[in-house]
Amino acid sequence: MNQRLRDLTAAGVSVWLDDLSRDRIESGNLQDLIANFSVRGVTTNPTIFAQALSSPSYAPAIAAQKAAGSDATGAIFNITSADVANACEIFQGVYGATNGVDGRVSIEVEPGLAHDAAATISQAKELYAKVGKENVMIKIPATLEGLEAITSVTSAGISVNVTLIFSVERYQAVIDAYMTGIEQALANGVDISKVHSVASFFVSRVDTEVDKRLEAVGRADLKSKAALANARLAYELYDAQFSSPRWSELAAKGARIQRPLMASTGVKDPNLPDTLYVTELVAADVVNTMPEKTMMATADHGEFPGNSIVPNIAGAKETMAELAAAGINFAEVTKLLESEGVQKFIDSWQELVDSVSQALDNA
Repeated sequence: MNQRLRDLTAAGVSVWLDDLSRDRIESGNLQDLIANFSVRGVTTNPTIFAQALSSPSYAPAIAAQKAAGSDATGAIFNITSADVANACEIFQGVYGATNGVDGRVSIEVEPGLAHDAAATISQAKELYAKVGKENVMIKIPATLEGLEAITSVTSAGISVNVTLIFSVERYQAVIDAYMTGIEQALANGVDISKVHSVASFFVSRVDTEVDKRLEAVGRADLKSKAALANARLAYELYDAQFSSPRWSELAAKGARIQRPLMASTGVKDPNLPDTLYVTELVAADVVNTMPEKTMMATADHGEFPGNSIVPNIAGAKETMAELAAAGINFAEVTKLLESEGVQKFIDSWQELVDSVSQALDNA
């Protein structure tokens, strides 16, 4: 097993792969990553499946869906949920060995539902039933409407991966939505020890947007600092909220923490170290979901001296103050990033529907 990734795991970080395809499953690649690169979970999104389903390896599945009379949306639902179910099977060993903490595979509700709580709740339950595996996580975006869905789906005993979190303020609302869901699950008689959650805090996109604004105001000296500072302050909030009296009472009844997940950790700026958003975000209970390129870079040359979040929280607060003084309106930045994030997934979803529709016509 790769020593660097083993050490990262020992430092408290769960390494998840931000990618999935039938090729990975059937070739044995996913099993190899578990065995040799400490991979303990998988995340997917509409962009990942849009890329995956363009592979010729999906031709038999497309043909089977055509024979069954599925339209494009139905075919996508059936094919992607089957891939996720198969991946869940591969992760059963990890799931059992970690008592359900890891060995998780995430699948996302349709991005076009991001501002429709009722439809999100309905589809989340439908996806959970369709995959039919205890170790699946349903991804729900952290829009204002998504908060209601997070609570409702959690209260039904379904594990949720909350995605597209950009601000610490919204993260606070996400934590509250999760805790409320656990409280309701208890009232519903749900075994809350089986309910897990992660809160996916997006990293690199913050630097991309903030750095562009810093260039415009002549403050390039502050570039490439915002994303790490924001993520570190999110961890500080996690630490405080999951040691609060409210949570302690729930934990005593068997509740499981909602771990902070660092997402969008592939470096966009070629001038930055390619492992920056991994090695600088090391602390207990962190999940880092990485593109394979970032994972392999970390396996090859990632260096970290230990916990790189907690000792740097004071510095993170100083960075955020400096950014504000430079005229960076962070609330405006994170609102824009949420809007863009939802739209990017909607665009990928439409691309996926169009390509599958064409493939069904040609099958």
